[in-house]
Amino acid sequence: MQSNKSVLFQDLGMMDYAQAWDYQEQLFKAIVQTKIDNRRNNAQALTQNHLLFVRHPHVYTLGKSGDPENLLIDEQKLASIGAQFFKINRGGDITYHGPGQIVGYPILDLENFFTDIHKYLRLLEEVIILTLADYGIKSERSPGETGVWLDVGTPFARKICAMGVRASRWVTMHGFALNVNTDLGYFDHMIPCGIRGKSVTSMRVELKVAEVDEKAVTQRLQHHFQNLFQAQLIFS
Repeated sequence: MQSNKSVLFQDLGMMDYAQAWDYQEQLFKAIVQTKIDNRRNNAQALTQNHLLFVRHPHVYTLGKSGDPENLLIDEQKLASIGAQFFKINRGGDITYHGPGQIVGYPILDLENFFTDIHKYLRLLEEVIILTLADYGIKSERSPGETGVWLDVGTPFARKICAMGVRASRWVTMHGFALNVNTDLGYFDHMIPCGIRGKSVTSMRVELKVAEVDEKAVTQRLQHHFQNLFQAQLIFS
């Protein structure tokens, strides 16, 4: 079977969560349908791969295995802080998205790359780890906890990037959320990823600066994604 390692990249800018989720689903279903048609017709049409970057207005999302009680506020309080809430079809528990955060949604046919979900998650984490290293921030994985952390195994452990994915027929969706200039106060209204007693952080806090250049961070993420996945980003 032929494989396609080109990845169509789009920066969607600021987009409502529901709109971005619908767009992900549209791309995801198109790839799955191509695979179904290939098998049905004994064909070898190439499947497309996509990488979406987006910023969301304030929103909390709960994965399919998550506990609703990890959101600590009610609908009235959500409205008062200008936030939305969605139950969604990725793995993981609760997370927050908002301005100052770079959210990445790789919608890939892993049969174009490798058929190993564990490897996929570890490479996504490595994209973040290498990007943070470019800024002098030492980050790492935390055993049994998906995402990217600082000072693992100490009382000061804190999460800088959350991850949660869905995969079906080796096609992925959802992805990562890297805190760059994020207002961390919004995390006070939830138990991040359902893990008590651990805090969150951002690049801005760790670097002790007024603001981090998000465009530059985006470019580093793109660079490391291409290298680690041996992919070619196609910019639209």
